[in-house]
Amino acid sequence: MSDSSRDTAEGAGWGSAQLGEYRRLMPSKVEKISWLNPKTLWAARNGVVASWFGDPTGRTRSRWVAQRAAAGAPADKVIRREDPERFSFMVIGDTGEGDDPQYAVVPGFLKISQDTRFAVVASDVIYPVGSADDYGTKFFRPYQDYPAPIYAIPGNHDWYEDLGAFMRVFCDDAPPLDPEPAPRPLTRAWLRSLLWHRPRAEDGQHLDEARRLRAAPAQQTAQPGPYWAVDAGPLRIIGIDTGLLGTIDAEQGAWLREVSQGPRPKILITGSPLYVDGEHHPCAIEGGGTVDDIVRAPEHHYVAAIGGDIHNYQRYPVDVAGRTIQYVVSGGGGAFMHATHTIPHISIANVTEKDFRCYPLRGDSLAFYSRLYGRRLHLRRFFTLTEAEATAVIAERLGIPPTRLPGEPARVTFRTRLVASLLGAGGRPDRTSRFRLPVRKIYTQLFSPSSATYSPPFFKCFLRLDVTPAAVRLRCFAATGNLAQEIDPPVEDEVTIPLPRS
Repeated sequence: MSDSSRDTAEGAGWGSAQLGEYRRLMPSKVEKISWLNPKTLWAARNGVVASWFGDPTGRTRSRWVAQRAAAGAPADKVIRREDPERFSFMVIGDTGEGDDPQYAVVPGFLKISQDTRFAVVASDVIYPVGSADDYGTKFFRPYQDYPAPIYAIPGNHDWYEDLGAFMRVFCDDAPPLDPEPAPRPLTRAWLRSLLWHRPRAEDGQHLDEARRLRAAPAQQTAQPGPYWAVDAGPLRIIGIDTGLLGTIDAEQGAWLREVSQGPRPKILITGSPLYVDGEHHPCAIEGGGTVDDIVRAPEHHYVAAIGGDIHNYQRYPVDVAGRTIQYVVSGGGGAFMHATHTIPHISIANVTEKDFRCYPLRGDSLAFYSRLYGRRLHLRRFFTLTEAEATAVIAERLGIPPTRLPGEPARVTFRTRLVASLLGAGGRPDRTSRFRLPVRKIYTQLFSPSSATYSPPFFKCFLRLDVTPAAVRLRCFAATGNLAQEIDPPVEDEVTIPLPRS
């Protein structure tokens, strides 16, 4: 087994590494997405519009579900597979930017996924707005050699064009919805309709051609809708659609409560992580209650909840009335990296720093972003931190030992402390520092850069889950864009999850 980032700097992808061969999989022309581009932000405006003038996602989702039911989809939305009691599947989140970071994941994903029965994309299949013509280079081409079915739950970006392309690709080529009646003038709904982004009339003309890249019979499947359950071996995997604003409507909530009944062990896949960045986000259900209430209920027998949307890996083993539920963030499948160095000292739901895991390591995240902003601001000499310096200052700020000991510990100086503060590095709530600036929220919300500026190591990741009647073995594998990790993807985290006896 190759070194991971927890073992050596080389295992993290630092140093004079050789670029991987993933570029041979890419199209000759790649359109890079920049989230600092006003044109991109304007196209992706529907989330903001929905928060201002009301969120129509629940109503639109209900219409999609009704249409699929009329076409013969199972009423309980359960996909019943014929998998053995021992099987494996993949989970990969937030994939579709279509450039180097996404394709850098593919060689390792294909290697590790050999003999798996299916894969699940957990949120944001396509960036920036889920357009149908983007599926060719951002879904069908990168995963054309994965021989099994791929299921998906939509993320907020897939909803930016009212989910039309997602439904066509994953739900048996669902026809477009009939238009709703025009709203009354001068109402919130009317104002929303004026600002709402809609797909281009010609969008999807190349979709049939793109489908040929995954046309083998063994690759085919049809979901009953944007939310679903899969019965596979001893396990039930439940995927929920959290729409534009990270909530679910009353209709989906009632279905979730119903499909969660029974003694069968369950794993939730969601576009909105329930624990992330040291915070609890239980995910509200319209009409009352939360998704996490359902996950925690002992009669439902959930053992894990895996969420996308945040582009890194995190794991929180939470004790719930004497049993452990693994809350996982797995959104490192291809989109730009969300920093982990901004995550504060972990102390939540009895989960401590000793229990918490993340990838990339906070020190690697800080070193990466210091290089990026050093280039962007033309201040490389001041901003750039070595991975040893970044590891040392993170350990100081959080009051923890270094996760990886990169030789002799680096000296923490005024400059390293200042750069860490400027880049929003987290700290301990019981410690204050004259170098700690109130920039974390601003930094993470406004200045997290696009992948167009990236070069290896990319710090991408994906999951493999091996299921037996007794346990699920969850492993997080890294993809850096370098050849060494492409040939032998390192395991960045591993946990065995006992399954209750049904």
